[in-house]
Order: sequence, then structure tokens, then C-alpha cells
Amino acid sequence: MRSDQIRTTFLDYFRGLDHLELPPGPLVTDERDLLFTNAGMVQFKPYFIGRSRPPHARLMTAQRCVRTVDIDRIGLTDRHATGFEMLGNFAFGDYFKRESMVWALELLTDGFGLDRDRLWMTVLRGDEESVDLWRSLGVPESRIQRLGPDDNFWSMDMPGPSGPTSEIFWDRGPAVGRDGGPAVDSERFVELWNLVFMQYLRGDSDEEILGDLPGRHIDTGLGRDRLAMVLQGVDNLQETDLVRPTLEAVRDATGRDDEPAGHRLVTDHVRTAVFLISAGVRPGNEGRGYVVRRLLRRAVRRLVLLGVDEPVLGPIADSVTEVPPGGAGRSVVEREEQAFRRTLRAGSRLLDTELRQGPLRGETVFKLHDTYGFPVDLTVEIARESGVAVDTEGFARLMREHRERSRAGRP
Repeated sequence: MRSDQIRTTFLDYFRGLDHLELPPGPLVTDERDLLFTNAGMVQFKPYFIGRSRPPHARLMTAQRCVRTVDIDRIGLTDRHATGFEMLGNFAFGDYFKRESMVWALELLTDGFGLDRDRLWMTVLRGDEESVDLWRSLGVPESRIQRLGPDDNFWSMDMPGPSGPTSEIFWDRGPAVGRDGGPAVDSERFVELWNLVFMQYLRGDSDEEILGDLPGRHIDTGLGRDRLAMVLQGVDNLQETDLVRPTLEAVRDATGRDDEPAGHRLVTDHVRTAVFLISAGVRPGNEGRGYVVRRLLRRAVRRLVLLGVDEPVLGPIADSVTEVPPGGAGRSVVEREEQAFRRTLRAGSRLLDTELRQGPLRGETVFKLHDTYGFPVDLTVEIARESGVAVDTEGFARLMREHRERSRAGRP
């Protein structure tokens, strides 16, 4: 099933259950403490906390999201991406756990044709109500696992709505990894759908629950790209129908097929960067702009390691599918690549020399940053790959002193 068919099937199903489809929220969110929309519920935060009323008690969206929390795992796992689409159904004081479970199970099996005997469920440890509900729907106890709040409690990582979750996983089979369910192997057992039972108001941390929300709500997210990986029978997210053209463009640029992890990293990073650029974000040294810059710099460096010595990101950017019309992706990407290739050539000589000497001193990291424009996170990443420690505390001290001098007008 193609990715566009997955989206249509999802929306048609929930439309038949009286859900009103709303446009996706902006990728660049207005939330002060959130760089990008990282889940479908972000635009609905006012509804969850009771600040305003939704246009309908049941809503649904197809939301593009960006998350960089797992950026170091891109290309190394089959299931991680910095940019993806989340299909979500939401209820505000309407239905709750049982309905969301019934409909998720029905859509996955009847709508998408998945074998229910290969579905596993996780719940928050102590949430026996959810365990009993899954069992009442025919899910055997052996395929329901109780996990801690790191796995089965959801919040926006900031004050706001939160709640326990129940997640649905697909068993990709013994060729992928160990048996034993999601608690044992999250590559073999890949998460497809997260059902969040929004009922608490979170404070500054997940441990600080300020009280109950005005009502009990539902927020779910089905990863379209992960479901496409399963339904299309491919090994990773970058091989799915909408991402494969960019992966092929990366392979053409490198002229090799022996570095799948590197190819997938470049594919993921360029694709996400193009979407962010299309949303109006430009590479910069802070905030959202730095995310775009970091993605492109990581992509360029990996291409250099793959032996690509000339700029190639322009054609790769052109291969990205589903980009909103009128984006300036290629031109922005090309300028950033050219500038960073100059930075790499200048800074790499010093970095290579210092890496051979042992641990990187804070003074060296600061010089790479201040003189050559070498980003500290990339310095740390390269050093880690070489097994060399970095004096990040010394670098931070020098940066503080530099800022203080700058504020005081001293050289």
C-alpha cells in the first residue's frame, strides 16, 4: 500500500466515525518552548487544557512532525527519522480508552490487513484497566507488556497535558531480532501506534503532576512512515515509496552501494532540512535555524566520508517528495553546503592533528568554533567516533568568558 493510500485509508475510517478532519498545524509552532511541531496534538493543546473549545468533539489530522532527539540513531536503526508524518485521531471529553483501542485494532487488521497475532501492546505499569481492556478485545496476556513511564507516559516535555499511554507494536519476525516483545527488542517489534490517555496537567517534569485536566481526552498517533515500511515489505524507513527517490539520489551522488547507514543518514537529514526550509526556517547559529544547519552539516560531513568531494546536495534536495510548492530548498541547501565544505577543509586539518595528540582540550574546541566556525557538536561527534575524550567543560568556560568580554566591549 502506497503512503498516500495509508493516509486516505486512515482518514476515511475515522471520518466514518464522525471525526472532523482539520488541516495539519504549522511545522514551526508558536509554542515558546518547542522548536517544531513534534506530534499531532500540539495545535490542540488549548483544547486539552480547557483554554478553548474544539470545533468538534472528535478530530483527525495528518501532521508532519520533526524530532531530533534521536538524531544520533539515524541510519543505524530501521525505524528512526528526524521528519515523519503522524496520523492522529483525537477526542475531547468524548470517547476514551476502550473506543480508541477497538478502533485502532480494527483499522490495523481489517483496514490495513495486518495479522493480529503479530501485534503486541504495551501499557504503563500499574494501568491494569488498560490490560483488562486489551484482554477483553482478544489480545492474549502474553502479548501485553507493562513498562515504566519512560516508555508509556506521554507529555510535550514541557508544562501541559499529559497521560499514560498504550502502544501498539508489530512483530517484524525472527530475521530482524530477538523474541520477547517490545521490552526486549524494539527493532524487531516496531512501534506503530501510540494511544495517549490525556488526563493530567504536567508541571516542569513528568514527575510533577499538578492535577487532572478538565476532562479525559484521547490523543493518538499512527506513524505513517513506519506503517508504510511494514506494508511495503521494506527494511527501513528510507526505502519506503516517498523517501526512496531521495535515497536513490544519494546513492547516485556517492556512486557506491556499500554504505547503507551513511546513505540513509544523508537521505533523512536532507529531506527534513528541505521541509523546514519550505516552512520558512533558514540555517543559522541559534534555535530553529541551527537545527537546519546541523542537519545539513551532518549530511555534508557524511558525504565527505563517503568520498564525495564536490557539492551534490542541490540535486538531492530536488528529489524530496511532498514538499509544499514555492519552497527555496535547493538554493538554500546549496549555499549552506558550499560554506560548510570550506569550513570543513579549514578546520579538519587542525582537528585531525589534535585528535592524534589525545583528549581534545577546551582551548582547541573553542578555536575550532571561534576561528574556523566548526560547530562544537560536530567536534564532539568526530572525537567520539575516534574514541577521543573532549573537554566540553573547558570549552563552555571559554565561551562564557568570550560572551562576557563581548558584552563589556572588550576584545
